[in-house]
Amino acid sequence: MVDRQAVIKNSDMSEEMQAHAIECAQKAMENCNIEKDIASYIKKEFDKRWSPTWHCVVGRNFGSYVTHETKNFIYFYLGQVAILLFRSG
Repeated sequence: MVDRQAVIKNSDMSEEMQAHAIECAQKAMENCNIEKDIASYIKKEFDKRWSPTWHCVVGRNFGSYVTHETKNFIYFYLGQVAILLFRSG
């Protein structure tokens, strides 16, 4: 298991949700090697626990401009990998 430091760059969600996002990302990165699979794992976990509809982007190099529901957004790094997670729709 690789210890990846979580660095939150921007967040509009509760501390509990932030902790869950980081925990889900860590588990996903332990079990998945493909970024799409990591994003899918995180999205499905958030859909189950916090109700749909969540969207997740995972990668080392991407830009974004999204609309999200209030209190349902986080952008953070886990090691060198960026994770954007938000609810919309």
